[in-house]
Amino acid sequence: MNFEEIIREVYLKNQPVEEKGQLPAYIPELRYVDPAKFGVCVSTLQKETYGIGDYQERFSIQSIAKVLSLSLAYSMLGGNIWNRVGVEPSGTSFNSLIQLELEHGIPRNPFINAGALVICDILLTHLTHPKEEFLDYVRSLSNNPDLTYSDRIAASEKQAGYRNVALCNLIKSFDNIMNDPVDVLDFYFNLCSLEMSCEELSRTFLYLANDGYTLHDDKQILTKSQTKRTNALMQTCGFYDESGEFAFKVGLPGKSGVGGGIVAIHPLQYSIAVWSPCLNEKGNSYKGMLFLEEFTTRSELSIF
Repeated sequence: MNFEEIIREVYLKNQPVEEKGQLPAYIPELRYVDPAKFGVCVSTLQKETYGIGDYQERFSIQSIAKVLSLSLAYSMLGGNIWNRVGVEPSGTSFNSLIQLELEHGIPRNPFINAGALVICDILLTHLTHPKEEFLDYVRSLSNNPDLTYSDRIAASEKQAGYRNVALCNLIKSFDNIMNDPVDVLDFYFNLCSLEMSCEELSRTFLYLANDGYTLHDDKQILTKSQTKRTNALMQTCGFYDESGEFAFKVGLPGKSGVGGGIVAIHPLQYSIAVWSPCLNEKGNSYKGMLFLEEFTTRSELSIF
């Protein structure tokens, strides 16, 4: 498979496409990102990496980090984690309170904001220095000691995060948050502020294409069963209420973030990351979705 040629062809076709997305308005700092940025990188299990465009420029990965926090918590708790968070698509917006109220504080899945807050609470309970230890975990996955949080983005999210505060306190009222909500929210805002490039993201997520093992040092992050289930959650829940559309058009497990990034996995083949900051009406990268649909069509490599 000539990934380099396919990526170049699909990138050049989509680069001049009229931008119909918008920068996210509810996180102040993300309003100032250049909307013309566009990068793609694929990393394979054969240790090959191909990138084009702004693929080496770091951006705020936002909800993509929820896959990494889930992986760490899942490796600690095993199947007991599902006593506190579900595995079903939400069918509602990523920051909805209605479903949470009706279902007594058990979030539908770990990728909506409520579910990610519960995962953060779990990590706060099990880690001595949560922010530092989680960052060390991500650096180990990526084989990159330079990755870090963005204080600027975290502060911006905290400034505008009223709905997340409401979610966390609502979950607390149902006894599904064990720590102080202030601490849970601080950890959550920092987690979402992680900055990575497409190249760094595609390499970091290779463990989910490699049966749970990192490629650079063969370290087991998740069991084969846990890897399968994490990928299944990405397939069904990774794009909020556009997850079905992504499965239909792209056919890969993946996760998006409102920073305009998308990472997708082909088990036993590759990991691919795309960044284009403007979002469609569902909160996913407009050009990123277009690119990945054509990429899997041209390569004829999806899980279906």
